[in-house]
Amino acid sequence: MKADNIKPAHVRLYMDKRGLKSKTQANHEKASMSRVFRWGYERGYVKGNPCQGVSKFSLKPRDYYFTDEEYIAIYQEASPVLQCAMEIAYLCATRIGDIRKLTWDQVMSKGLFIQQGKTGKKQLKQYSERLTFALEQAKSLGGQHFVVCNKYGGQYSYTGFNDIWRKARAAASEKLGYPITGTFHDLKAKGISDYDGSSKEKQLFSGHKTEAQVLTYDRKPAVTPTLDIPVLDVTVLSRNP
Repeated sequence: MKADNIKPAHVRLYMDKRGLKSKTQANHEKASMSRVFRWGYERGYVKGNPCQGVSKFSLKPRDYYFTDEEYIAIYQEASPVLQCAMEIAYLCATRIGDIRKLTWDQVMSKGLFIQQGKTGKKQLKQYSERLTFALEQAKSLGGQHFVVCNKYGGQYSYTGFNDIWRKARAAASEKLGYPITGTFHDLKAKGISDYDGSSKEKQLFSGHKTEAQVLTYDRKPAVTPTLDIPVLDVTVLSRNP
């Protein structure tokens, strides 16, 4: 089929079929398709963008929050390489894609340099005792170039990394007696949620462009006061059943 023969109805049909498996991916793929058509339209290769006017799926924002108990349980079952990756993800609010690409050149004297692949935001993460320990542990992995590396010293594939994550999570679930359903990406949300500060301060910590984006990751239930009023001065009468 030629590009100009693709109509909004075709895009909708694709979205509906793709959405049976993953609505999130369907939305991402429609957005990618739209960018391609927009590029072609601006250069005269196509007459229009069939993605315009096609609604994306409404998705419920993720609200999973790893408890400290769950985090520790997975950490205890994790291999050293996964332990390092978990700590960097949690302490620095970093995505797995950026962790997989992390090199020793980015471990600088004043902090850990991270440029987020999604936003392009450049940050120098200050060292804490716990982050320093994780990076020292990473040195034992033997990678000459990548901080978090496979047994050959190379970059971990997404598939390989997800395998070791799922195994550790499954073992932790068995230990705790209930299934842990959080993803590795949810560790970033835990980091943002646990960071003590305002939404603006959390934005600086996480590297998001807007405070609204931060709010989708801030998932820890807030501790709020209750109504503090005097106890009722009444006599509680026992009632016969």
